[in-house]
Amino acid sequence: MKLNNLRPQAGGGTKKAKRVGRGTSSGHGKTSGRGHDGQKSRSGGGVRPGFEGGQMPLFRRMPKRGFTNIFAKQYAIINVEDLNRFEENATITPELLISEGIVKRGKVVDGVKILGNGDINKKLTVRAHKFSKTAAEKIEAAGGKVEVI
Repeated sequence: MKLNNLRPQAGGGTKKAKRVGRGTSSGHGKTSGRGHDGQKSRSGGGVRPGFEGGQMPLFRRMPKRGFTNIFAKQYAIINVEDLNRFEENATITPELLISEGIVKRGKVVDGVKILGNGDINKKLTVRAHKFSKTAAEKIEAAGGKVEVI
């Protein structure tokens, strides 16, 4: 199914547009459903989002804290226990992790980091951008190899 194939169900699903300004007896004549006078009745009228009638808006009343570090690295995170699904003596790369669905492609911005949560009981060669100390120890204790890309 594609968006260009979507059709309303037979006998329903479509509504006629509200036709305003077509005489008083139509129910939407004269003011065309806008009420009498005021900023919202004018053409192009209305207030911008967040405007509170001149009162200090909520987003300006709230305290501002912290900052965003534009140099921060964003790693996709995987735990050692997630590597148990691979066969013995396999070489694990970021591309393999993406193809297996363990890591989403959009999450691998600056690379993959392996953390030491859980246990590993297979001998694997793991290639990643970063490893925690415990992760590297656990992989090597299981007889595997750690390679930093």
